[in-house]
Amino acid sequence: MRTLYHGWLSPTSRKVRIVLGEKGLEFDLVVEKDWERRREFLILNPAGTVPVLVEDDGVALADAGAICEYLDETHAKGALIGAEVRERAEVRRITAWFDQKFYREVTQNLVGEKLYKRFMGMGTPDSSAIRAGHQNLVPHLEYVSWLCDRRTWLAGPKFSLADVAAAAQISCVDYLGDVPWAEHPGAKDWYARVKSRPSFRPLLADYIPG
Repeated sequence: MRTLYHGWLSPTSRKVRIVLGEKGLEFDLVVEKDWERRREFLILNPAGTVPVLVEDDGVALADAGAICEYLDETHAKGALIGAEVRERAEVRRITAWFDQKFYREVTQNLVGEKLYKRFMGMGTPDSSAIRAGHQNLVPHLEYVSWLCDRRTWLAGPKFSLADVAAAAQISCVDYLGDVPWAEHPGAKDWYARVKSRPSFRPLLADYIPG
């Protein structure tokens, strides 16, 4: 059985979990506290970060972007990147928006400060970073609503890796109860549609010890 080494509220880990679900692939989950830099894990991924996917034959794949593209290329069910070149470019653009910009401006300031700082023993949360995270979240939710006013899904007519990346980030923030859904009905409707997909439902049952 393939194994995914992941973090509780690692958005990139959640991204890979959703893709595995969309592909209908079975896998075991192993929680990895990557900040502990466990030697056996560093052998799998010298960068020392989750997620890492170990295939049935023992091959280890690291980096969420690389893993997701690998899965999309090797398993035809539920294509997530698109068949046409411009479609793929738009999917990758929006995926990068959430993987990089949303993570830097929102997830890192909220989940990083409120949760991971405590797990990693890095002191008390920075209140100014938390305020910035809440402020930065608003234009991102407005952008989701703007896209969904013009498209069925974020990157076009089909559910894609762009939706996966966005939902993975937003779900981490939503776990902490920090998303003002009532003020952003367009984004709320999109997120409800994502949550109804079988690939997303296991994430809703996540429980973080402590």
